[in-house]
Amino acid sequence: MPPQTPADNESHQRLLDSLDIAHVPRPFRNPHWKPSQRRNKNVKQLLSESSRKEASQMATQANSGATTPLPVVSSVGTDGTQTPAEGTPRTSNIAQAAQNLSSLVLEKNARAMFPTGPTVTYTNIESAPSLHPSQQTRYCDITGLPASYTDPKTRLRYHDKEVFGVVRTLVQGVPESYLELRAAHVVLK
Repeated sequence: MPPQTPADNESHQRLLDSLDIAHVPRPFRNPHWKPSQRRNKNVKQLLSESSRKEASQMATQANSGATTPLPVVSSVGTDGTQTPAEGTPRTSNIAQAAQNLSSLVLEKNARAMFPTGPTVTYTNIESAPSLHPSQQTRYCDITGLPASYTDPKTRLRYHDKEVFGVVRTLVQGVPESYLELRAAHVVLK
C-alpha cells in the first residue's frame, strides 16, 4: 500500500467527520411532541374528590324522608278543645321549620318517583351485596385467605399446599361443619 499524502489524509478526515453520528445534535424529545390533553390526578385529588362526593350524598340523605325527625308531640291536645295563644310562635326556629318542610317535600317527591324500597346509594349500608359472578370471591374455609383450590374429596376450599395438608388430616365430621358454616353442606333425608 502506498503511503498516504496529506490531501488523502484531509479528505479521509472529512469523510470520517461527515459519517460520525456523535456530533449530530439529538434533542431529548421529538420536536413534534405535545403533552397529552388528558389530566392525570394524583391520589390526594382523587381522595378529596371522593370525600366531596360522599359529603354531597350525605347531605342529600340528611334531607331524605328516612331521616326526617318525628313530629314533637306537644302537651296541647289535638281534639280542638285547646288552641295555642295567638301571639305564641309555633316553632322556635324558622330555619328548622324550613328544613323540615323541605325534607317533607323531598320525601313526598321520592315516594312519587320510587314507590317501593329504600334508595340505594354508594354509602347506604342497606343495599344488597352484588351477586354478579365476577364479584364472588372464594375464600379459604380454614384461613380466610383467597382460595384458588378446592379439595375434591371434602369440597373444602383451601389457599395453598400447607392448608391442603391440614384439610386432609381433618377427622370425619369436621369438613361438614366447615361446609355448614359456608352454607354449602348437603343434607340427605
